Amino acid sequence: MCGLLTFISARGEAHTQRDSIADALESLHHRGPDETGVEVVGTDVVFAHKRLSIIDVALSHEPLPYLDNRYLLTFNGEIYNYLELREELAATCGATFATAGDGEAILAGYHHWGEAVLDRLRGMFAFVIWDSQERRAFAARDPYGIKPLHYLHTRDGVYFASEKKALLPFASSAGAGDAGIDAANLSHYLTLQYVPEPRTLHRGIERIGSGECARYAPGERVLTRRYYRPKFRPTPTPEPEALYRRIQDTLRESVRIHMRSDVPVGAFLSSGIDSTAVVALAREFNPNILTFTVGYDVPGYSEIEVAQDSARQLDVTTIPTKIGPAEMMTALPKIVWHLDDPVADPALVPLYFVAQKAAEHVTVVLSGEGADEFFGGYTIYREPLSLATVHGLPAPVQKGLRAVSKVIPEGVKGKSFLDRGTTPIEARYYGNARMFTEDEKRRLIRAYDPSVRYTDVTAPLYAECRDLDDVTKMQYIDLYTWLRGDILVKADRMSMAHSLELRVPFLDRAVFEVAARVPVDLKLPPHSVETKFAMRRALEGVVPPAIVNRKKLGFPTPTRVWLRTEMYDWAHHILSTSGADKLLDLGYVRGLLDAHRRQDADHSRKIWTVLVFCIWHAIFVERSLDPGIARNESALLTKPVVGSMVS
Repeated sequence: MCGLLTFISARGEAHTQRDSIADALESLHHRGPDETGVEVVGTDVVFAHKRLSIIDVALSHEPLPYLDNRYLLTFNGEIYNYLELREELAATCGATFATAGDGEAILAGYHHWGEAVLDRLRGMFAFVIWDSQERRAFAARDPYGIKPLHYLHTRDGVYFASEKKALLPFASSAGAGDAGIDAANLSHYLTLQYVPEPRTLHRGIERIGSGECARYAPGERVLTRRYYRPKFRPTPTPEPEALYRRIQDTLRESVRIHMRSDVPVGAFLSSGIDSTAVVALAREFNPNILTFTVGYDVPGYSEIEVAQDSARQLDVTTIPTKIGPAEMMTALPKIVWHLDDPVADPALVPLYFVAQKAAEHVTVVLSGEGADEFFGGYTIYREPLSLATVHGLPAPVQKGLRAVSKVIPEGVKGKSFLDRGTTPIEARYYGNARMFTEDEKRRLIRAYDPSVRYTDVTAPLYAECRDLDDVTKMQYIDLYTWLRGDILVKADRMSMAHSLELRVPFLDRAVFEVAARVPVDLKLPPHSVETKFAMRRALEGVVPPAIVNRKKLGFPTPTRVWLRTEMYDWAHHILSTSGADKLLDLGYVRGLLDAHRRQDADHSRKIWTVLVFCIWHAIFVERSLDPGIARNESALLTKPVVGSMVS
């Protein structure tokens, strides 16, 4: 695990960037405080990294060489099947290894199998390989986007980095200076509550997408391609019990290999089935696993009591932490700094604090992200089933019902049902988060552009899954929007903020292959409110009975309550003083805040979305807010030598 920053010169002048690379690298110190390295390789490349030592602690220093320094690797992540890959490479290809780590399995696999090595890697990863013989780079990111990888193309060359903040010092030469905000992605953020891949809020800085790889040779352009596309294949089964056994067996195996580590492994534990299942299965391999949970002194929001009860039934220790509005307001600038781009999910805050607590005890934690997207866990996935009576009617009838819905006053029962039932899935579903509508954005954004629509993000995805049923289409959309834009960004950034590695056993290729075949009636059974039905049945006897059918909460936050009380003055001050008013009509948002305080309506999510952007703007654009991140000056692992690779 590490934070990486790599520069490949377009002119053979890599050494000129060495000092600036070393300086920018310190912004990634939290991702790897154990080792720091900056090395100039010949005239072409500067490798810089921050290492969090997890596997093969004594060796596997980066950049990791292979085949007499022909290949060099900088790598963020973990390859969980690295032992099996090393064995196969040695047996079938005659590969030899100088380390005991997983990084060398990537290099040997790349040498012997080429880019097809990506099809064999089981894990989370973002890496850059430099081939000094061919003078070209190969970069890749894991299939589901668990680990981040940004890049910036300038006239000097190409920079790759784990986090965008490390690229900002080099961005002005590419036209992505401090004020270079991408207006289209700001609009998308206000709709979706996150910035959709592959772009960012800074023009010129992009992301390698989930399941994508890239090639680059000095002086050329970065060429990306998608090497992995998840294929849902819902298949009716005459033997559901056999399917449930396969789900349980596959999850157990995934948890087993996700626990491979040379340092202590713990787990997050909330009140729901996803994290509880991970803990229950992990306990089979480590009965002494520590678990961590978070909550509040606000009725209806804390999961601590349920998590503690689950821990007692599983006979594991859980360590709780509680936070209040003061902690949330104090921590938010740090949280936004770590995010790079704003993500307006209030669940970031409890995740930040539970990761902070976990990092006091362990270096690695397991978590339950991905189960909902794989197995059909969101309540909104039931919508196509509830609308089937209308959606299945002939087109002329639907058209007439839609005309009727237009004359029904807002708030009257049945209007929303008719609207949604006569609207195609492609037009009504764009992911789990729905912040500001287009009409609201027209009021909010000072330079509103009506040509920017959420369908810019979703239309290509719907084209890829056009043959699937509507429920499974929603899962596919969420895999490429909500999961990688919100869920995995907050998981990576909030854990790495505390130098804690977070692993997600559900987001495993083998698990997906089983989940992809679950038929709709076993995800969301008719005449039931259950979600993830097949997964829940598969885990009976593994998780406590009270948890099997418990509704998902997922570390909820009481921002709705606090924005009316303890956080009102804080929010009002931000909205009254922010320089983001040049972009957004913050007077309009103050009106939402006051209406929320009067309890005229619940505007908490919209208000939070703008507050997070204002804080982001103050940190990264105005530079008027110091997030309070300590500046680290690290001793280098090795001394850089121009013209050769330091070993």
